[in-house]
Amino acid sequence: MQGYKISTNTNHLDFEVIYGFISESYWASGIPKHTLKKAISNSFCFGIYDNYDSQVGFARLITDKATFAYLADVFIVESHRGKGLSKWLIENIVSHPDLQGLRRLMLATRDAHGLYTQYGFKPIENPEVLMQIWCPDVYRELKT
Repeated sequence: MQGYKISTNTNHLDFEVIYGFISESYWASGIPKHTLKKAISNSFCFGIYDNYDSQVGFARLITDKATFAYLADVFIVESHRGKGLSKWLIENIVSHPDLQGLRRLMLATRDAHGLYTQYGFKPIENPEVLMQIWCPDVYRELKT
């Protein structure tokens, strides 16, 4: 993608850009900074940068790089949307050498099904086999 680059080098990540977006997102609103820092430090991260090395996109995978990965916190900043960056990011993730041969790659999305289906993601066929502990208000509870 002309004018942009993708890197998995965590030294290039701009935490303030990432936190600014994710802490306002529908999926992690109010996440404490220390929680997001811990999540990033324990994940396989992808950053998108413009010609000025400013971070304009992000995604992270919770993975063992052998059998399973969960894709999370995918975003492109508003001013860089509409240029195909999200497609380019997902294409780079699903084709990354460290993520080949996984038995399962999962994600949850409220509004981007069209993007992910282009790269092989499908609804869960047997949702009854999956279980979870879900604490949607955990970030609010951590502050009190």
